[in-house]
Amino acid sequence: MEIIYEGKLKKGGQLFSVRSLTLENLQQILRLQESVIESLEQKAVLQPLTLEEFQYILEGNGLMIGAFVKGELIAFRALLVPPIDQEGHLGRDFGLTEEELQQVIYQEISNVHPDYRGNGLQKKLAVLIMKELREMNKAYIYVCCTVAPFNIPSLKDKFEQGMEIVSLKEKYDGLLRYTFMKKIDEDKQRGTGITTIKMSDTAGQQALLKEGWSGFQMENRDGVYVVHYWKK
Repeated sequence: MEIIYEGKLKKGGQLFSVRSLTLENLQQILRLQESVIESLEQKAVLQPLTLEEFQYILEGNGLMIGAFVKGELIAFRALLVPPIDQEGHLGRDFGLTEEELQQVIYQEISNVHPDYRGNGLQKKLAVLIMKELREMNKAYIYVCCTVAPFNIPSLKDKFEQGMEIVSLKEKYDGLLRYTFMKKIDEDKQRGTGITTIKMSDTAGQQALLKEGWSGFQMENRDGVYVVHYWKK
C-alpha cells in the first residue's frame, strides 16, 4: 500500500504512517471498531458500521484511510458514496434536488484506538482524506455526516472542519442525530444574527433550523454545552 503520510505521535514519539485501506484490512478495521465501542461509556453515541457496510465502501463506493504503528491499525476514517435511492439521504435534510444528491459524499465513521487518543489523529486523517478525495477528481460538492448530540469529540471534529448543523432529527431507528454539511471547496461564510441555545434543547434547535439558522460552533459554559447558531 502506498504511504500517504508519515509522522510522529505527539505522545511517545512513535512513528506512524497513513495509507489507503483495502479489503485486505477488513478484519483490522472491525477489530479496531470493536475496541472503540468497548471503551465508550454511552454506546449509543456511535453508530457502528457492519462488515457489509465496510465492504461496500472498500469495493469502490467511497474511500478509507488508516494510520498504522508497526503494522497495527490504530485509527481510520471513511468517506461513503451514498445510494441515491435511499429515503434517508442526508442531502434531503438541507433541501437538495434529486440531481444535486449525486454531488454529495458522506463523512462516515472515524475511529481512534483508545490507547492512541490525544495525538490529533482524527483531525489529521480528516485533512488527509479530504485531500485524497480532491485528487480523485470526482464531482462532489457537499460533504455530510450525522453526529449524536453530546458526542463531544465528534462534534468538535466537525466544527473544526468548518461543517455546520443543518438538521436535528431522529435517524437510525429513533436515535437523535445532528446532520452536518459543508461545501467542499468553499471557505466558511460568516452568518449574522448569532444566537445561543443549550444543546439539550432539542425543540428549540429544531425551531431555529426550520427558520433557516445553522449551528456553527459549540461551547462548554460551566459544564453546560451550548450551540451557537447563525443565519447566512
